[in-house]
Amino acid sequence: MAVSPPSQAKQNKVPSALELPQRLAPSLEQKPESLGEEHSCILRATAAAQTLASIIRPCYGPYGRQKFLVTAKGQTVCTGHAAVILRALKLEHPAAQFVREAAQTQAENTGDGTAFVVLLTEALLEQAQHLLWAGLARTQLREALATATAEVLTALPSLAIRSLGPLEDPSWALYSVMNTHALSHTEYLTKLVAQACWVNREPNGSFKPERIGVCMLQGGTLSDSRILTGLAISGKPCGQKTEVLANARVALFICPFGPTNPFALATPRLSSSEELLRFRKENEQVGNQITELAAMDINVAVVWGEVNENLVLQADSCGIMVIQAKSRKEMVYLSESMGTPLLTRLLPPLEQGKCQKVYKRKFGDGGVAMMFEWEGEKSPFFTVLLRGPTMQGLQAAEQAVYCGIDAFSQLCQDPRVLPGAGATEMALAKMLVDKGSRLAGPDGLAFLAFAQALSSLPKTLAENAGLAAQCVMAEMSGIHQAGNFLVGVGIDGVINVAHEGVWDILRPKAQGLQAVAELVQQLVTVDEIIVAKKTPVYQQITKPTSKVKGSSPLKEKFFGKYV
Repeated sequence: MAVSPPSQAKQNKVPSALELPQRLAPSLEQKPESLGEEHSCILRATAAAQTLASIIRPCYGPYGRQKFLVTAKGQTVCTGHAAVILRALKLEHPAAQFVREAAQTQAENTGDGTAFVVLLTEALLEQAQHLLWAGLARTQLREALATATAEVLTALPSLAIRSLGPLEDPSWALYSVMNTHALSHTEYLTKLVAQACWVNREPNGSFKPERIGVCMLQGGTLSDSRILTGLAISGKPCGQKTEVLANARVALFICPFGPTNPFALATPRLSSSEELLRFRKENEQVGNQITELAAMDINVAVVWGEVNENLVLQADSCGIMVIQAKSRKEMVYLSESMGTPLLTRLLPPLEQGKCQKVYKRKFGDGGVAMMFEWEGEKSPFFTVLLRGPTMQGLQAAEQAVYCGIDAFSQLCQDPRVLPGAGATEMALAKMLVDKGSRLAGPDGLAFLAFAQALSSLPKTLAENAGLAAQCVMAEMSGIHQAGNFLVGVGIDGVINVAHEGVWDILRPKAQGLQAVAELVQQLVTVDEIIVAKKTPVYQQITKPTSKVKGSSPLKEKFFGKYV
């Protein structure tokens, strides 16, 4: 039997602890149409979160699927990375925007857990909606969720049964994180990332992830990937000078290496003597800029833009090596690593980029990368060179590498790991159910709601693995009830995560749980969406005043429809 909407006289009455459990069960079957305006906002917020989660859910876990993503520029990308998908979505509902912001913050701070935040937020928001339908006051629900969150965060470290040792190979701790994003050769890529991170780690245990770069070159297979000493970018030398073997001084330009007029034709058409003089003057100005670069001891110019062949010849005569880069992202990384700015004009930088040598390095199947190396036995930078036949596969491998680097950075701050494959979520759900069933009132209901939300994550893993989710969940629940919290979801059913080597890192998991709880507590207190009035475009255009004598045809044409 559905619970009828509370009358106006009873809306301010807070249900007692004894009334809530009796009202909760029938309220779950209540139709949304009968809720009235009081809970319509939480209903719409939950619907927005459910829509967002429905997009991310098939990509969750190592057995998640890929999606063809058509970007705003019309480019088609094949990806299963939740952060990439969320970044490309155009969202209108404020709740969906809040969920995306929390997930992106999780990705930026920890490098992992984007899909975890989205799916857990949707599940917990749905459970909170049920409690509001049952008559629980918003303030009570917020306090009860805060209590349940504190219990979860207190119990979470007790599940960390293993830690990464200071002298231990980190491959086993990074494998699960990278396996979620890599399409193939996960074990080989994990060893590469572990080696690069281990070599770059400071003697005091600190780690700077920005000192490890990634360079993608098409050709070969992922098994041909390797670690390079120094920085590498995908680019090519444009002139006769192809190397600087000592005291390289680097300038970075995100502009054409030639005339700065963006509308200039590659082959100019000169129809008068004035145009000829103007063209000659522009070339002389650019030539003077090349001379100024040489006078400031710049001998390497990295350009992201068109390159003029005549100016390359002049740069060769001045002893400047010109490199045409293929990626703006690599230019930004070079700028941050070398401490030199990205210039929009051919002017000498105030701070030069310095390294020992810059040269072109060829690989067996025709791949070419530009190398920037430093002197000394220990290089301050390393590059993971990725090879592969398709750019889509390389981009997936790049995402996996960056996730592995971020995971190692988290392990350097807290080396503890948790059982993966949904085992931690099921263990936390069992703890909450055991304690929540003994608590009366709102706290008990919040504990049970949080447990229900957590158990939805291993169910999603089972569904994405193509298993019978209900059977897998029943088997997992029985084993966890028996006291074995190391059981998770595998490709063939339940697995022992310790034997299979499936681990989650403690720090990102704790931050994700905290972010989800705070977001849901904020959303349940929202009772209305207020949209500011947009100012029409025509009101922003100044209307012609009557003081102006006469009216030109151009003004009448422009302002006529606004009069």
